[in-house]
Amino acid sequence: MTPSSDDAAVRPLPPPGTVERTVAAVWRIESAKIVGTLARMVGDFGWAEDLAQEALLDALRQWPVEGVPRNGAAWLTAVAKRRAIDGWRRQERLDDRIAVLAHDLEHEQAEGTDAVPWDPDAVDDDVLRLMFITCHPVLSREAQVALTLRVVAGLSSEEIARAFLVPTATVQQRIVRAKKTLAAAGVPFETPPREEHTARLGALLGVVYLIFNEAHAASSGPEWMRPDLADEAIRLGRVLVGLMPREPDALGLLALMELTAARFPARTDAQGDPVLLGDQDRRLWDRSRITRGRAALARADAVGRGRGAYGLQAAIAECHALAPSIEETDWEQIVVLYEALGRLAPSPVVELNRAAAVAMATGPASALKVLDQLEASGVLRGYHLLPATRAEMLRRLGREDEARSEFATAAALTGNDRERALLEEKARGERT
Repeated sequence: MTPSSDDAAVRPLPPPGTVERTVAAVWRIESAKIVGTLARMVGDFGWAEDLAQEALLDALRQWPVEGVPRNGAAWLTAVAKRRAIDGWRRQERLDDRIAVLAHDLEHEQAEGTDAVPWDPDAVDDDVLRLMFITCHPVLSREAQVALTLRVVAGLSSEEIARAFLVPTATVQQRIVRAKKTLAAAGVPFETPPREEHTARLGALLGVVYLIFNEAHAASSGPEWMRPDLADEAIRLGRVLVGLMPREPDALGLLALMELTAARFPARTDAQGDPVLLGDQDRRLWDRSRITRGRAALARADAVGRGRGAYGLQAAIAECHALAPSIEETDWEQIVVLYEALGRLAPSPVVELNRAAAVAMATGPASALKVLDQLEASGVLRGYHLLPATRAEMLRRLGREDEARSEFATAAALTGNDRERALLEEKARGERT
């Protein structure tokens, strides 16, 4: 199954232990292109992913012995194509597809050692098709997340399981079921019709947003944040913007993630415990991320179609990024932005966040009225940030006993160990 010497020139054998890291890096960067190219060629998403995985195993066996190819993605794709041909031959399905693939391989060999095994003008289309498939509406949201992280982000089942604190077997089952569901539904490897673009793009962006939110504030487990998972979400956001450079929602989401992730270096202390916004050392904020986030938001605005929900959230994050301190933050502007967001994408969580901004702009008493209405409605029952936010308002109003009770309630509701410890300290009056 090894490509001939014409397929890819090799470097000298690498030092022991480096090949696995090289294979992992190539896979993380190029897997979406490889699987997308194969899916377009063989017309079967599940088989394409299997072919790519088999080629990856070949690389792990052969590269330590034969050396690392100069173009690892070309090597992997060539091996996967040959496996496809072998599969068709075993099934006695010798049709035009074999001739097309064989012609492609001959052309790639003739082009030289660094030839890219796909049409550069079609790569983006293939990746976009792939992302639309992994976020197809026939799949559950959990399956969409698992499949996107596996196929587009190139994460292993073990990495996905660690990120969402579920057993590896659960992730593997979700991926297997997702592939079977796509096959049973006869989902074609193609960009959806134009009339479906908005709905399908919304699902795709929603998956990336969900991944980033889990990274920003982990729903459970021992760590408050998961920066590695945030990096994957941002990378997916950059891919989307590269594929759809004039799509304001994609640009808005990327801006939101960059601007929010800029605060990550200051959100935990040396022990990994949470540091709230008012206590953060803003000198630690990542200015390069702020610059990139503001540039993405400016590009979204330049499209001229108005800000969507992601763009409005990015604008809120920009207000924080530009403020020299929590006291000097433009809270009135943030309240206005939350009001606009609430009209565009009404949600009790948006209303909760608006109340927190109102407290900073006009005082805790007016904010507490909003929070009391949310509590009475029951829409956020069981959501720990509602009693946590009410506790902050009650404390600022001098109602200490009530505040401690609310902090205790919030601590009992959260699944995150670090956040629970912080809330318990506040409930005991050990931390302001």
